[in-house]
Amino acid sequence: MLMVDRAEKFREEMVELRRALHREPELGLDLPLTQDRILAALDGLPLELTLGQGLTSVTAVLRGGRPGGAVLLRGDMDALPLQETAEVDYASTIDGRMHACGHDMHVAGLVGAARILCEMREELHGDVVFMFQPGEEGFSGAPRMIEEGVLDAAGKPLDAAYAIHVASNLVPHGVLATKSGVVMSASDAMGVTVHGVGGHGSSPHHGKDPVPATCEMVTALQNHVTRTYDVFDPVVVTVGRLSAGSQNNILAASAEFDATVRSFSETNHAVLQERLPALVKGIAQAHGLTAEVDYDVQYPPTVNDDTEAVFAMETVHDLFGAQSGFVSPVPASGSEDFSFVLREVPGAMLMLGAAPEWTDPVTAPANHSPDAHYDDAVLPRQAALLAELAVRRLARTV
Repeated sequence: MLMVDRAEKFREEMVELRRALHREPELGLDLPLTQDRILAALDGLPLELTLGQGLTSVTAVLRGGRPGGAVLLRGDMDALPLQETAEVDYASTIDGRMHACGHDMHVAGLVGAARILCEMREELHGDVVFMFQPGEEGFSGAPRMIEEGVLDAAGKPLDAAYAIHVASNLVPHGVLATKSGVVMSASDAMGVTVHGVGGHGSSPHHGKDPVPATCEMVTALQNHVTRTYDVFDPVVVTVGRLSAGSQNNILAASAEFDATVRSFSETNHAVLQERLPALVKGIAQAHGLTAEVDYDVQYPPTVNDDTEAVFAMETVHDLFGAQSGFVSPVPASGSEDFSFVLREVPGAMLMLGAAPEWTDPVTAPANHSPDAHYDDAVLPRQAALLAELAVRRLARTV
């Protein structure tokens, strides 16, 4: 039986699971309801299950019927703190929470792949590790699962690791995209508090005004990016929040801002952690002020193994046809903590277009938008590809 036909058998189950997860999203590392739904969906399958200790993860290992290596397939589970405005009949029932990044799709597709591969157990040349991961959205769930042993769950070294991330725009419906090398950016966060001396707005010379210095810092960060880093190894710094003062005639005692920092190489990711705080503190000192900088190193670049990326796209074309996948010309500027897995294991992450067919992917709401809409019609394609990647890659380990 063809893999796409195997996946179609589980379409209704995957859709039902995905919509149940969408209605009741959970945040962060503690997702007990989501974990229970995954366990229920896997119940009765020939899997070795391990639950996380410091987070509600699920690790499931399928032992193949033939000797061979081991492959990991990953799906993240958590939602975002966002009020849903997408008009779907399975919309979130919890205020301020939404599966705006499609992780409900990832869970359902991975469950579908698990069901397919369990049916094929005796044919598998080795073992498959299914990694159901909470805490991708800024909580570093992947490194926590690595600390708890997910990469050792098969009892042998992993030969490869794969993940599929759905996209609510840009990638056409049902089409897959990936590339060799850096496929997604690194992500850090920087919080800055500038301390001055408050006073009356009519006499700023009697105080130490942090506002002009803070404005200078924001501008200097942009100039620093354009004049320090190679345009072909880009850096993006965006100040998303800036706050100071309480009234127009009061000299603020402090000002603060928060920025996101994106980069696409390990080199820039490392130097930014030193240069940006030094820049901000230097400007503060020049104004006779002080600055506290909280630089949070979050996710490294997501780097696909060259061989695995080529193998993954070849598999896409074999399964779904030559028009079903393309090599991305540039990395995505979003970030992923699957990057921590790919630091340890050769593998690849692919993007799957999940905007409804009746929408224009160019103008459709993006991931993390309250209007983001993911079409669960692509779930069988997601499950089939994950399963096929595992089967083919394990066959290479013999």
